[in-house]
Amino acid sequence: MTDIKSSSPGQRPSADGAAPALALHTGISDPRTLIMRNLRQSGIFVALVVIVALFAVLTDGVSLSPGNITNIVLQYSYILVLAIGMVIVIIGGHIDLSVGSVVALTGAVSAVLVIQQGHPWWLGVLAALAVGLAVGAWHGFWVAYAGIPAFIVTLAGMLLFRGLTLRVLDNISLSPFPAEYQQIAAGFLNGLLGGQGFDAFTLLIGAVAVAGYAVGGFRTRVARIRYQQPVESFPLFVARVVLVGAVVMYFAWQLAHARGLPIVLIVLAVLVLAYGLLTRRTVFGRQVYAIGGNLPAAMLSGVKVKTVNFWVFVNMGFLSAVAGIIYSSRSNGAQPAAGNMFELDAIAAAFIGGAAVTGGVGTVVGAMVGGLIMAVMSNGMQLMGVDQSLQSVVKGLVLLVAVAFDVYNKRRAGSAR
Repeated sequence: MTDIKSSSPGQRPSADGAAPALALHTGISDPRTLIMRNLRQSGIFVALVVIVALFAVLTDGVSLSPGNITNIVLQYSYILVLAIGMVIVIIGGHIDLSVGSVVALTGAVSAVLVIQQGHPWWLGVLAALAVGLAVGAWHGFWVAYAGIPAFIVTLAGMLLFRGLTLRVLDNISLSPFPAEYQQIAAGFLNGLLGGQGFDAFTLLIGAVAVAGYAVGGFRTRVARIRYQQPVESFPLFVARVVLVGAVVMYFAWQLAHARGLPIVLIVLAVLVLAYGLLTRRTVFGRQVYAIGGNLPAAMLSGVKVKTVNFWVFVNMGFLSAVAGIIYSSRSNGAQPAAGNMFELDAIAAAFIGGAAVTGGVGTVVGAMVGGLIMAVMSNGMQLMGVDQSLQSVVKGLVLLVAVAFDVYNKRRAGSAR
């Protein structure tokens, strides 16, 4: 490993241009060292690549076809939205078992207003979001201010809001939504910039995403070097950017040759970027990590624990409503049984993506990767005609292995001290 040059340990370089210059030359050159240094996050990306490759072989390439990749985005987008909120809840040291019921309730409220009462589609969206925020505030009050464990509060909420869904729908399904509402989860942006046999706009968005990833990665690298933190060597950094760029552009190429850029993918991308910044770059995000990692220390540091916990659950209610809108749009209606077991998929995505059972650890990107692993496995097994019961067995085993891996990492870190 090449040491980072500086005047003294723990101090910033005196010249502003020193860190960018060092960013081109310093760092760890051994890939194995980099992987072992952060095994939790590195392992999940490797697992995703292996699973995608495995199902590509088992399905004779059908799983990587343009149409199937588009279907994966459409079919599992609401689980990924839930996973964003769930990982924040878990980082804070809590759990939310009610999100599936909240998805059903928000979709039901929207359906009653739009389908049954004939109100504009956007009013149904606003009403669903309002209900989600109200549910989050309800949970947040009991957890943060009444001091009841989140497991109990949200378990009660799972029953309460499922019952309210049945009352709102009067035990019947409502459909169909107007075309504008259906576009939320089933619409595409196609032909905005033309293209011969493909959608040029989708490729442009993919290229912008790759450029943003490269610039963001380089800025993070410069910041880490400035504060004397270990980084990979510059050739390995370039190799990582090229690899990620190739994957993203392949994904965009497949979408461009199908139906274009799904609107729901734009919604999901905005949420991932926004919550990635929220968790990594804001005071609120740092406080959530502090509460989940060491509650007594957070309290002694002056963190307003009750306020933060309250807003963590308000946010989960908001994202549950977003997922409810997407799901009801995707299914073109509202059903009393909607959202069944969604909470388990969201929790599994967070844990598989590297969140710690005890809180304080996890990332939005990790939750997205965990959700994609679940989505690719489910989709691949469906393409292979695997029985539903066996699919549940496989998902359960994957979740168990992910949690066991988390426990192993903690023990390994503890023994290294």
